[in-house]
Amino acid sequence: MSADATPLLSAREISVRFGGVLAVNKVSFDVQRGEVFTLIGPNGAGKTTVFNLISRIYTPTSGTIHFDGVELTAQAPHEVARLGVARTFQNIELFEHASVLQNLLIGRHTHRRTGFWQDLLFTAAARKAAIEDRERVERVIDFLDLQHHRDTMIAGLPYGVRKVVELARALCVEPRLLLLDEPSSGLNVEETEDMAYWIHDIRREFGVTVLMVEHDMTLVSKVSDRVLAMNQGEVLAMGQPAEVQSHPGVIEAYLGSSQDLSSLRRENAA
Repeated sequence: MSADATPLLSAREISVRFGGVLAVNKVSFDVQRGEVFTLIGPNGAGKTTVFNLISRIYTPTSGTIHFDGVELTAQAPHEVARLGVARTFQNIELFEHASVLQNLLIGRHTHRRTGFWQDLLFTAAARKAAIEDRERVERVIDFLDLQHHRDTMIAGLPYGVRKVVELARALCVEPRLLLLDEPSSGLNVEETEDMAYWIHDIRREFGVTVLMVEHDMTLVSKVSDRVLAMNQGEVLAMGQPAEVQSHPGVIEAYLGSSQDLSSLRRENAA
């Protein structure tokens, strides 16, 4: 992790209410530069809602969120992306009738500085921007081993590859903070292991800070520096993975029983 002690992301007392439902209640946490920070909890705990507050899909009822000193609640969603925040979704959000390459180039839109007429006439500035975009996309394609799928339509790809493509599109944004919403959802054991390697490599190769929502506790233990456990919109515990997994409230609300936890520890130690 970076030696800079100033958090990259800081959430303070954030709450959001939908009608009579308090989905998130006074949640506070910091994400340090260069770390992998994971939100865990049962379905309906408020984890993805927190993601939606950070990416400005939702507006908090109260509280503040700062990204590198900028108040995110004052920004529009597209401005959040330009600040350096990218995300994936629990349900894959790709253009199925476009190729992998075309989907990744869409991830470059926040970096385009040319206007309509420059793009239409393909001026020198537009050509330069197109070359820069393609170079970045090709680097991500090589990094995630997507060379064989470059020109394949998304609709023709297996689910596991689509998950990697969505991760690749987020990396094409050149994020400083990457929000991963259940990256192992729908993946088999081998694909989940590959995802763990990708997350490690993304931090090392690109210097990206990762904030993740995840249910697979084996993946959480492998990649996370710190974990925040939520239940019913509130914080249960926060700390290192093993510390949080041992918390009685987490065991009861999320892991189920002490027997389940012992099995999990044996699996992690194997």
